[in-house]
Amino acid sequence: MNRIVLGAVLALVLAGVGIFWWQGRAQVEQAAPPPPPEPADHSGEPDLPRADAADLTGPAPPQATELTREQRRFFRYDRNRDLKITRNEMLSSRTNAFRKLDKDGNNLLTFEEWAVTTADKFDGADADGDRVLSQAEFATTAPKRRARPRCDC
Repeated sequence: MNRIVLGAVLALVLAGVGIFWWQGRAQVEQAAPPPPPEPADHSGEPDLPRADAADLTGPAPPQATELTREQRRFFRYDRNRDLKITRNEMLSSRTNAFRKLDKDGNNLLTFEEWAVTTADKFDGADADGDRVLSQAEFATTAPKRRARPRCDC
């Protein structure tokens, strides 16, 4: 019974290797050489298409729509604009914050590194030093919003 199972597994492995080899070889053979370069005129520059634009009108420019706050937030994460946020896209915006917390730079965040940063933030917010944050002191820990320019010129 063990020989039959082992034989079946080996047959599947060999078939898989054969398929990968066959596909890899087919991709190499399908690659075509680049097309020959276009002949240039006597000045060394290629001929540009010419058109009489006197009676032509182009399409109307697209209308810019105002995005909602949630749409702007979504597109901050959706880097490739496929209307889907992958895990990598979601985490890419957090790398700078992670690097600030990772004090020794080994790409591992230990509890001690996190605790020191959190304790420093608490101590910075505790203005009167009573080891308790009032509502006004806690409000100072909120992320700072960037000032918006008055116009987008």
